[in-house]
Amino acid sequence: MRLVDEFRDAAAVRSLVAAIESTVTRPWTLMEICGGQTHAILKFGLDQLLPAGVRLVHGPGCPVCVTPIEMIDRALVIAARPEATLCTFGDMLRVPGSREDLLSVKARGGDVRVVYSPLDAVELARARPEREVVLFAVGFETTAPATALAIKTAAAGGVGNFSALVSHVLVPPAMHAILAAPDVQIDAFLAAGHVCTVMGTEGYVALARRHGAPIVVTGFEPVDLLAGVLRAIRQLEAGEARVENAYARVVQAGGNPLARALLDEVFEPVDRAWRGVGVLPRSGLALRGAYRGFAAEERFPIAELRAREHPECIAGHVLRGAKRPTDCPLFGGECTPTRPRGAPMVSSEGACAAYYRYRRRADGEGA
Repeated sequence: MRLVDEFRDAAAVRSLVAAIESTVTRPWTLMEICGGQTHAILKFGLDQLLPAGVRLVHGPGCPVCVTPIEMIDRALVIAARPEATLCTFGDMLRVPGSREDLLSVKARGGDVRVVYSPLDAVELARARPEREVVLFAVGFETTAPATALAIKTAAAGGVGNFSALVSHVLVPPAMHAILAAPDVQIDAFLAAGHVCTVMGTEGYVALARRHGAPIVVTGFEPVDLLAGVLRAIRQLEAGEARVENAYARVVQAGGNPLARALLDEVFEPVDRAWRGVGVLPRSGLALRGAYRGFAAEERFPIAELRAREHPECIAGHVLRGAKRPTDCPLFGGECTPTRPRGAPMVSSEGACAAYYRYRRRADGEGA
């Protein structure tokens, strides 16, 4: 655990912890909904600074982790085809499918490429018209506008050999599913600041009201996160349940109107499976209307693929906050970052990877 004096803003951290201690009168459970927040909490030991009655649990805040295994298997099929080039972000290469991962296909000669922007895949398709270039598009609302822009660019430029395997998912439906689940008791959420930068805070108002759960939008630094915890606890202690923006230097109520308009033009909400969680209504994005022809499912025989999870992996329980990574019988033994059995162990934002890095030893420190 990091000592308070080691924080860059040590005085602010002490002040916030003291304010939380003086405010809380009963146990409360808060869930952060972003994998980046999870890593910051564990790296700096923020959960260990809080009063004993205040518990932080980790939600499905990693888009790589919740990408359904069927979608991984579809990407594997495409990547193995001799005429195809599959482009994706680097953290997808080692996410396990039913039998292997994209890195294994690449090692056997499959044309799998890491891109840093979806537009890179469009430019590759333009430069290689003899190839079928497929973008494996994964992410929350944060990265979906860049995918939408790539698809719109390909359509406007007549890049007919470009398509996208879209696995973007939406955060509010997942929060609703967690709050409605009988085996998980969450009193409040710390919402992801980067998602709200795009989508704003308005979409969370009905969710907070319906479930009686405060939702506080926060950033990723220790002071940001502790300020979010304090605001959430103040609401809980006062019997309130509203959306509060603790990241106002970045997030506006209406989000980014240009990005939201682009999403509405290119995508439509659909039911989507979340890995280890199940199908959540209207929780995914699919290409709509004139852009449907750019869907990889329209060009490759992959729609009917069915997949299977590792029988002992409890990733679904971890993603819903019902269990911690260390509850898994595979954790740190059969499942490690170099040999992952579940997606939360391989992703740079996964809760299992965070626990492996920061909480492996019995004294609470990472190795």
